[in-house]
Order: sequence, then C-alpha cells, then structure tokens
Amino acid sequence: MPSPATNALLYPLVEARAQGRLKVDDLHELHWEECGDPEGIPVLFLHGGPGAGLSEDHRRFFDPSGYRAVLFDQRGSGQSTPLGEYRQNTTQLLIEDIERLRELRGIDRWLVFGGSWGSTLALAYGEVHPERCLGFVLRGIYFGSRAENDWWINGQGLFFPETHRRFAAGVPVEERGDLLRAYARRMFHEDPAIHAPAAQAWSRYEGACLHLIPDPSVEEAFGELRVALGVGRLECHYFLNDCFLEEGQILRDLGRIRHLPAVIVQGRYDVVCPIHTAWTLHEAWPEAVFQIVPDAGHSAFEAGITKELVAALDRFKGSRRFDR
Repeated sequence: MPSPATNALLYPLVEARAQGRLKVDDLHELHWEECGDPEGIPVLFLHGGPGAGLSEDHRRFFDPSGYRAVLFDQRGSGQSTPLGEYRQNTTQLLIEDIERLRELRGIDRWLVFGGSWGSTLALAYGEVHPERCLGFVLRGIYFGSRAENDWWINGQGLFFPETHRRFAAGVPVEERGDLLRAYARRMFHEDPAIHAPAAQAWSRYEGACLHLIPDPSVEEAFGELRVALGVGRLECHYFLNDCFLEEGQILRDLGRIRHLPAVIVQGRYDVVCPIHTAWTLHEAWPEAVFQIVPDAGHSAFEAGITKELVAALDRFKGSRRFDR
C-alpha cells in the first residue's frame, strides 16, 4: 500500500468500470480493466517487471473525471493466465497484445504511461505504432540492455550488499559466477519445489531495492508466491534474451516518436534503474520534460515520484501538453 504521504497525492480509488479477458493465443489469456470517464482522454497503463502485474492503486494516478484509463496484466503476470508462463512471451508479442486491446476497446489513440519495464515497453510500442500514441509519461527509465540487466544482477549489491548476499545465497557457491543462468536453471524447472523458492528469492531481491528508504513490507509482498512467479520467472526469461530488443534499439528508433509530447520522471537514487539511462534518453529527446526527483529511488509510490507523475497527467489533461 502507498504510504500516508503518497496516499494523499493519489486520486481516490475507483472501481473498474469494465473488465474482461482477452485470449491472445492458444496459451495466454490476459486480464484487462478500464476505469474513469468513458469520454475522457484514453490512457494505457503498462506495469513493470516484466511480470509485476497490476495493483488497484495503479488506477489512482488518473483523474477519473478526465481520463479513460485502460490497464492490463501482461502475459504471465497478475491475473493473466498461465501465471509465470514464459513460453510465447516476447516484447514483440506484448506489442501485438497492446494493439489487440486497443482495438477491442475501440480506441484510436491513447496516452501511454509506463515505469521501469513499463517504460521500455511504452517506448518500444510507440516506436512501432507512433500513430496510435498521444504522448508518453515515463518513469524509472530502462532500455532492456545487457549492461542494465547485468547491473540488476550484480551492481545493486554495491548499494545493498546484504540483500545481494542473500540473493547469491540462493544458489550453490560454485554457480555464483553467473547468477542469471544459475537462477534460470532453477526458475524454469518443472518442479514447483525447485522453481518456487528460486522465484521468491529473485523477487524479494527486487522488492528490497525499490525504495530510497527500504520498506520491509514491500520485500515481503514481493516474496508472496503469486507475485514472485510472475516477477522471477519473467524477468529471468527477458534478461536471458536481452528483452528481445536489439542493442541500442530504443535510442536508434527514437526519431519515430520525438514529435510527440513526453515527460520523464526519474528518482535521483534509483538503484534498480540508475539515472544514467534516463539522462541518456533526455539527451536524445530534449523536447521531453525531464524531472529528477531528488529524494527518491525507483518505486512509483515514493511520494516525490507520485507527485510528479500525477502532476504530469493533470497538465496533459488540461492541454494535451506537458508544459509546466
């Protein structure tokens, strides 16, 4: 749950006005939901991970009197089924899923809102379908590169050494030279007695590093098996495959969306997705509003980040621009 300080910055919780299931192939069925004003500005919410899934609090970023918000659990995530399924699960397929959902809901163009992995997917989607985008609200920027994935596996230990030690302890000493593949051997094992604890150790590692001031309740929530199966298995799958993106692809194709309005929100002390990536995006996209939050880490529910995200959405609602 958001802290009291963050809670005061969000809109009140609203119920989903519509929801349903979208079968996208012979294996995957997606959960989607819609809230807010059916005549409002359409906005797509993309959750992080991959695999993290939705929270009902994600609806609260959007003014229900001004936005028509569409949210969904990506393949293998949240209420989508099968949970933690990594087969037939790629960035390109997720982009196709977004288009199916847009067509299902009868939306021509929408604002795209995504943080962490959600920012990667938002940019990748926009670069394939710029004509379907009104603009972007992006947080905790991540390009899906091999260097970023290696940082996640090993670099976070420079700031959270005790947490990284617990993460490494999840595999035998002789396998710790390549933690990604050591975890993969367990994560994709058919036996739940093997893959479940591996997924929980992986997911707890992420949950422990999300905030500037660590929140033990978040680490505990990430350790719950239903969350961990999505986060652990899908992040490991995507890391192994360089997020199904060519090296430098996001920046290479940025020209396809630079004409669209955008805001980038980044915690100064984000250890999960360090600020260097957001800064690189800002340099390549100087037209975008770039807001560094000086007292925040990675989580969208840290008060400073929440404040900037809601403010950006409110500015766009008024003029379909992000001018200050």
